[in-house]
Amino acid sequence: MRRPRLPARFPLDPYVLALLATVALAALLPARGPAATAADTAQTCAVALLFFLYGARLSTHETLDGLRHWRLHLTVPAATFAVFPVLGLAAGALVPGVLTPELYHGLLFLCLVPSTVQSSIAFTSIARGNVPAAICAGSFSSLVGVFLTPLLAAGLLGGATGGFSTDSLLGVVLHLLVPFLLGQALRPWAGGFLVRRKKVLGYVDRGSILLVVYAAFSAGVAAGIWHQVSLPRLGALFGVEAVLLALMLSVTWYGAARLGFGREDRIAIQFAGSKKSLAAGLPMAGVLFGPQAALAALPLMLFHQMQLMVCAVLARRRARDPLAGAPVSGAPLSVAGTELPADRVADVSRTLQHPTARAR
Repeated sequence: MRRPRLPARFPLDPYVLALLATVALAALLPARGPAATAADTAQTCAVALLFFLYGARLSTHETLDGLRHWRLHLTVPAATFAVFPVLGLAAGALVPGVLTPELYHGLLFLCLVPSTVQSSIAFTSIARGNVPAAICAGSFSSLVGVFLTPLLAAGLLGGATGGFSTDSLLGVVLHLLVPFLLGQALRPWAGGFLVRRKKVLGYVDRGSILLVVYAAFSAGVAAGIWHQVSLPRLGALFGVEAVLLALMLSVTWYGAARLGFGREDRIAIQFAGSKKSLAAGLPMAGVLFGPQAALAALPLMLFHQMQLMVCAVLARRRARDPLAGAPVSGAPLSVAGTELPADRVADVSRTLQHPTARAR
């Protein structure tokens, strides 16, 4: 008998299922005492490794070269780091009636996280948009986010992240910026090695993030976070995030039209400007929020799954648009340091089947 297969449109990202299983494990078997200390140390090392790998794989030269299409590459960061935070601040009016202060802090943090890379490219390719623009926009957002997200979090979240204390600033520098800059410095020598071992490093990425989630939620269980979040509050958070995603999809699509962008550019702006990176956000939450990282991560995890499901449907609808043409072609493209022939650019959509790619 042929083994049953999941439908092609299975609605849940397998990696999100793994994240949820990790949360359940932390709830049932949280690390305590010496095990908690060991988990915290391992989490610190995992975050440093993640940002080193991000730095080593992200081509700064290619990202900055793409800025020649400067209007588009100002529009996407404006959506990611300006419009999103403004909407997040506006959601403060929902506290405490709809959202608890802790869930609101997590929601505001999600609004400060950089955009995705691979999934933005994949959805843009499926919708027959400007794939080179999506590559540059997602990469540039990730590059800027390493520096800008901690600064915005310290400024807008204030006491929730400990503010701009010496310890928090030192933590950001040591855990995020130094490994990232070291990876960038070693990219000429390490980039080729990492590309050749992409599959193995994918497991390292995913395993490191799962470790971060386990350590954060173990600390949260010890602090009694599940007594702070009820099912009605989670339902309210889901509704607020659904409105947030709908607003950002509308702002990026119709706002790009008002700015005079063509269809292909509007697609790239919509998918790069409306999504948030789980892979970048979870480690940052661990560094910035400390014991409150679990609650800060909940809104981001929920939003991540929601954006994948909605954007998958939207991308297919865009592809059926009578105005849709062939995917943008030209010189060979590069995704995270890997060359992609232009005549096969539509194959980028296959990255949706890779859990690590969809998490970013």
